[in-house]
Amino acid sequence: MGFLFVALGGALGAVGRYAISLIPVKTGFPVLTLVTNVLGAVLIGFIVGLVSEREDISPNTLLFWKTGVCGGFTTFSTFSLEAYSLFDERQIAAGTVYIALSVVLCIAGILVGKRIAMLNR
Repeated sequence: MGFLFVALGGALGAVGRYAISLIPVKTGFPVLTLVTNVLGAVLIGFIVGLVSEREDISPNTLLFWKTGVCGGFTTFSTFSLEAYSLFDERQIAAGTVYIALSVVLCIAGILVGKRIAMLNR
């Protein structure tokens, strides 16, 4: 049954990721992937923060949201490929900034999501 919840959540997350990728942005910097990863970090931080204080959330609900939706939405593999490509194209500064922003902002996103969850209890 868990596989079904992950699959349904993954489909929803993937559709959300695809929708963001359709936003018309003209830049050589992978800003939409960065935005997607930060939003995914905020979402998973919110979910973790919300369930840390509750015992009435089913394991299948957690599978749907954490593994399914967040896993289907975030794009770390795409991030890795784009970071590699920036370095491969000798855009060392852009690659370094992209990696640093992704890591710092996504960790901050976890904190923000958890704080938002605490406000809503």
